[in-house]
Amino acid sequence: MEIDGQDCFSEKRSEISEGLHKANTSMAIEIIVEFLKNKVIARILFLARRNVPSHWLGFTQHLQLLAVNSSVIRSSKHITPDSLLQLTSETRRVMSRACKTISQKDFHAVLCTGTLVSSPCQSHGISNSSLWLPIDLFLEDVMDGSQVAATSAVETLISLVKALQAVNGTTWHATFLGLWIAALRLVQRERDPSEGPVPRLDTCLCMLLSITTLAVTNIVEEEESELLEETERSPTNQRTEKQAMGQRRKELITSLQLLGDYEGLLTPPQSVSSAANQAAAKAMMFISGLTVGNGYYECVSVNDMPVNCNGNMRHLIVEACIARTLLDTSAYFWPGYVSACTNQAPRNMPTQLAGWSSLMKGSSLTPSMVNALIATPASSLAEIEKIYEIAVNGSDDEKITAANILCGASLNRGWSIQEHTCLFIIKLLAPPVPADYSGSDSHLISYAPFFNVLLVGISSIDCVQIFSLHGLVPLLAGALMPICEVFGSSVPNISWTLTTGEELSCHAVFSNAFTLLLRSWRFDHPPLENMMGDLPTMASQRSLEYLLLVRNSRLASRTTRDRLKSKRISKFLNFSVEPVIMESFPKLKLWYQQHLKCICSTLSGLVLGTPVHQIVDALLNMMFRKINRSSQPTTSGSSTSSVSGNDETYIRLKVPAWDILEATPFVLDAALTACAHGRLSPRELATGLKDLADYLPATLATIVSYFSAEVTRGIWKPAYMNGTDWPSPAANLSTVEQQIKKILATTGVDVPSLLVGGSAPATLPLPLAALISLTITYKLDKASERALTFIGPALNSLANGCPWPCMPIIASLWAQKVKRWSDFLVFSASQTVFHHNSDAVVQLLKACFTSTLGLGSSNINCNGGLGGLLGHGFGSHYVGGISPVAPGFLFLRVHRSVRDVILLAEEIVSLLMLSVREIANCGLPREKVDKLRKTKYGMRYGQVSFAAAMSRIKLAASLGASLVWISGGPTLVQSVIKEILPSWFISAHGSEQEGRESGGMVAMLGGYALAYFAVLCGAFAWGVDSLSPASKRRPMILGAHLDFLASALDGKISLGCDWATWRAYVLGFVSLMVGCMRKWVLEVDLDVLKRLSKGLRQWNEEELAVALLGIGGVGSMGAAAELIVESEF
Repeated sequence: MEIDGQDCFSEKRSEISEGLHKANTSMAIEIIVEFLKNKVIARILFLARRNVPSHWLGFTQHLQLLAVNSSVIRSSKHITPDSLLQLTSETRRVMSRACKTISQKDFHAVLCTGTLVSSPCQSHGISNSSLWLPIDLFLEDVMDGSQVAATSAVETLISLVKALQAVNGTTWHATFLGLWIAALRLVQRERDPSEGPVPRLDTCLCMLLSITTLAVTNIVEEEESELLEETERSPTNQRTEKQAMGQRRKELITSLQLLGDYEGLLTPPQSVSSAANQAAAKAMMFISGLTVGNGYYECVSVNDMPVNCNGNMRHLIVEACIARTLLDTSAYFWPGYVSACTNQAPRNMPTQLAGWSSLMKGSSLTPSMVNALIATPASSLAEIEKIYEIAVNGSDDEKITAANILCGASLNRGWSIQEHTCLFIIKLLAPPVPADYSGSDSHLISYAPFFNVLLVGISSIDCVQIFSLHGLVPLLAGALMPICEVFGSSVPNISWTLTTGEELSCHAVFSNAFTLLLRSWRFDHPPLENMMGDLPTMASQRSLEYLLLVRNSRLASRTTRDRLKSKRISKFLNFSVEPVIMESFPKLKLWYQQHLKCICSTLSGLVLGTPVHQIVDALLNMMFRKINRSSQPTTSGSSTSSVSGNDETYIRLKVPAWDILEATPFVLDAALTACAHGRLSPRELATGLKDLADYLPATLATIVSYFSAEVTRGIWKPAYMNGTDWPSPAANLSTVEQQIKKILATTGVDVPSLLVGGSAPATLPLPLAALISLTITYKLDKASERALTFIGPALNSLANGCPWPCMPIIASLWAQKVKRWSDFLVFSASQTVFHHNSDAVVQLLKACFTSTLGLGSSNINCNGGLGGLLGHGFGSHYVGGISPVAPGFLFLRVHRSVRDVILLAEEIVSLLMLSVREIANCGLPREKVDKLRKTKYGMRYGQVSFAAAMSRIKLAASLGASLVWISGGPTLVQSVIKEILPSWFISAHGSEQEGRESGGMVAMLGGYALAYFAVLCGAFAWGVDSLSPASKRRPMILGAHLDFLASALDGKISLGCDWATWRAYVLGFVSLMVGCMRKWVLEVDLDVLKRLSKGLRQWNEEELAVALLGIGGVGSMGAAAELIVESEF
C-alpha cells in the first residue's frame, strides 16, 4: 500500500513537472519571440551574427530544430514554426538595414537632393565601361616592354577586379563582363601594331586568354572553396560526389553569354583567325554529334571547314574557360554561339592523325610530327607532360627536340597550359645532379646543347614578357644563375656541333643565359635612376637580390590558397624550397659588385702585368688588329693599355667568360679615351666594339653599363654627328620633329625645337654616340635579333635620360637604317619631352582628366571615357600616317621616367579637385556660369541630378587613383594616405570661396571625390581582403589615417579646407569602408573606432556610427551595443 501510494504521488509529481516544463518552454519561446521582435535587442543580436558567425549559426540551427520538433510551438496560439523562422530571417533584414551605408545606390541617393547647373554635355562619354577604367589602364601598363614584373599579373588582376566589384557594387556577371571587354579592347588596340622591339600580339593574347582566364578561375574557385569548407564544418553536412556550382560560376556563364553582343570587339586578329575558326568548328561538330578528337583540328584545313563557320574571340575565350573547367560543353548550345548549320559536316575527314593526338597514341617523333608539335600548341596538361618526360628521359636528340617543342606554339599560344609550359622550361633549366655522377666538372656542362635551345627559345621579347605576366621571372632567374656561374667559369676548350652545323661553345651558352638573366632584372635603366632615393625605390626592385628574395619567399610561404591551386599543377613540378642566395655564385656576385662600382665611381685598380691586364691587352689587340698603324699607348685616368695593330699579338683568348667581363670595363675605357684623343676613329671604335660583342655577346652588358655610367658622369666631350666622323641625322631630323608634334597634339605640350644652334651639327655625349654607332653596325636579321633585343631597350633608356634632343637624334639615325621601325622610334622620341620637363608632365596629367571626362575640349567629337583616354594605342596603320596619341596611352609609357612621384601624386589630387569644379560647371568658364545663373532660364539650363554628377566624379576619382597606383604602387599610395591627403585638409585652399558661392555644392562634391579617390587607392594597393602580401601593410597605414580623422573630429587638429568638403570626405570614406571594405575595419584599433564613432554621433550620424562599430569585431561589440541602447534605435 505504501508503495502504491508513492507511485501515485510520483505520477502526480511527473504530471506537474511536465506541465511546468511546457509552461517554461512556452515562456522561453515567447521571450525569444519578444527579443526578436524588439528592435534594439534585434540589432544587438545582429552584432553576434556579424562578428561571431559560428555562434549565431548554432543559435539559428537550434531555433530550426525547436521549430520543427517542439510540440509547444505546434500547439501555441501565438506562434507557429513558420513565424518563428520568419522572425530569424526578419532579424537579418532589419539588421542589414541598420548597417546601411552611403555606398553605391545609397551613396547616390543621399546626394540626389538637388540639381547642378550644367549643360547637356554633362553625361557625354560616361558609360558602364568607365567603371572598369582601372582594368584598362592596368592591362595597357603591363604591356610596356620596359618593365619586367617580379610578381604575377594574375594576382594583381584578381585583387583589382575584387576591389572594383566591391566599390562599384556591381554583380559578378557585370564585373566579369567588364573584365572580358577590357581585355578585348587591349587586343584590338594591338591587333596591327607598329613594328619595333616591344611586346606585341602574343603578349596581348596571353593577357586575354591566359592571365584573365586564370584570374577568373581563381575568383570562382575561391568562392566554391569557401562554400565547400562551410559545408564540411556544418553539423548537418551531407557530402555529395559533385561540388555545387557557386554563384560566381553562374554569373561567369551569364557574362560570356552577354559577351556575344559586343561584335565590334570580337573580330580576331589575322594571326589567330584560324584558331578562332577551329574553335567555332569544334562547337559546331559537337552539336552535330560528330565525335572527333583534338587531332582532327590539327589536321583540318581551311577548305575543310564547314561553310559560314567563322569564329571570333568569344569562341577562343570559351575554349580557354572550358580548358580551365570553368565551363563545360553545354556552352556550345548557347543561342547564337554557332552560326553554321549543324548538318554541315566537313567534306574530308583525315584518315591519319598528326601532331599531339599521334604523340599521345604512342607514335614516335618523326620530322613531320615534330614540325606539327612545334607549330601547334598543346591542348592539355597531359600532352605537355608527355613532352617533358621525353625532355628528361629521352636520348640527347630527343631532348633537344622536346626543348624545341616546348619553346614553340605551346609557349606562345598554348593559353590553357601556358603557365605549365613556362614552369616545365624552368624545371628543365635546373636539372638535379645524377645519383651516379662522379665527374670533376659540373653536371650542367653536358647539358650545353639542350640548354642553348631553351635559352634561345625563350629569349624573344614576347616570351620574356609572358614569363613576367605569369610571375615566373624570379623562379627563372634562380634557374639561370647556376648556368651563368658554371659556364662563365669554364675555359672554352670543348665545343658541341649543332644540327645546323654551327659550333657551340660554353661562351655562347653563358652569353645566352647571362643576357637573359639581365633582361629579367632590367639592369639597362640609367645609373642615375638606379641610385634615386625618391619613390618608387628603383634599386630595391631592380637587383638580383630582389629577384632571389621574391623567389625564396614565394617557395617558402605556401599558403592554404596556394595548396588549393596545387591541384592544377603537374605532378612533375616540384621545386626545392631551399633558399638561393648570391653567395652561392661567387663569380656572378663579383661581376655584380664590379657593375655597381662602375656605376658609382670611375675605374681604377688595373695593375700592369696582372692576368686582368694581360686580358685587357689581348682584347684590345683583337678589337683593333686591322688598324694599320704602329702601337700607340693609350692612357686614361683609370687604365693604361695599348691599342695595337700587330696581328701576331692576337691570340684567340681561351679564358673563362667571367675573366673577360672583369677586363671589359678597362678595355672600354682605353678605347673610348683613344677615340676622344683622336687616336681611334669613330668607325674604328664601332667596329672594334662589334668585334668584342661578337666574340663574347655577354660583353654587351658591360658595354651598356659602362657607357651609361660615363654618360651620367658627363666628363666626355660631345661627339658631332656631322656625317663625317659620326653618322648624321640631318636627312630626316626635321621630319621627326614634325611627327613628334603631331603625336603630342592632344596634350597641349610644346615640343622644343630640334634645330638648335642654326646650322651647327647635332651632338651626342661621346659614350652615347659610341653606343648608337655600335647598334647601327648590326643587321636587322634573325642572327642579330637577340643582341638588338638586349641592347635596344638600354639605348632607349639611356637616351631618354640625356638632354634634349638626344633621343630624337637617335630615332633619326635608326629610322634611316630600319624604316619599318620609324613609327616606334618617333613615338619613343616623343616621350622624351616629358622626361626633363615637370610642367609637361602636369600638362599631360591634365589632358588625361579632360579627355576622360570630356571637359574643356575644343573637339566637339571628344566625348570622353576610355576612348578619349587611351584611344587606339599608337601606330600609323589606322589613318595612313602618324596620328595624335591619346594622353592616357602616352602617360602609361612615360610615368616610369618621372622621378618625383610625390609631386606627381600631389598634382593628381589638385587636378581631381579642379575636375570636380569643372564637372559642376560643365567645363564652362566661371564668368559664363555666373551669367547663366542670372538669366531668366538659367536654372533650367540642363538641370541634372547629383547622381549624374557623382557618376562623373567617381570616374575622375577612379582615374586619379589608378594613375597614383600605377605610377608608384603601394609605396606611393601609402604617402598619399598618410601624408598628402592630411596635408591637403590642413592647408587652406584658394578655391574654397568658389565652393561657398555655389552654396557649398562644389565643396561637398569635392569631399566625396576625395573619399572615392582614397578608398580606391587603398583598394588597389592593399586589396579588399587579406590574401595579398601588400595587405600586411594596410593596418598601420589605415590606422594612422583613421586616427587623423578621429583627432580632427575631436578638435585636436585644425583644418584649413571647407567644412562641407571635410564632412563629405569623412562620411564618404567611412561609408565606403563599412559597405565595401569590412575587413579593413577589423584591422583598426578599437580606441580609434570608438573615437571616430563618437565624432560621427556629434554630426547626428548615429546609424553610420553603429555600423562602424558593428563590424569592428568581437572587441567592438560592447561599444556598439551601448550605442544601440543609448540611441534607442
